[in-house]
Amino acid sequence: MEVEILESSKNEIKAKVENITLAEILRVYLNKDSSVSFVAWKREHPTEKPILLVKTKGKTAKKAIDDAVDEITKDLDKVEESFKKLK
Repeated sequence: MEVEILESSKNEIKAKVENITLAEILRVYLNKDSSVSFVAWKREHPTEKPILLVKTKGKTAKKAIDDAVDEITKDLDKVEESFKKLK
C-alpha cells in the first residue's frame, strides 16, 4: 500500500492514499477517535488518488492514524476468524 505524506505536523497530516476505499475506511475509524477534531478526504479528479486530511487535539495525528490502523486490523482479524468457522 502506497501512502505519500504531503504535509505533516504534530497535530495535522495531509497524505495521498492509494484509493478511495482506504481513504473512506480510515475516515470512518478516525471519526470514532475523540482526539480527532477533523478528518476528510477529497480528490481533485476521478483519475487522481484521494488526499486524506487528519487534524487532532490531545494526540498526535500520526498516533491517531496508527490507532485507527490497529482497530481496522483487529476488526479484519475478527472477520477472518468468523469465515474460518464457516468451513
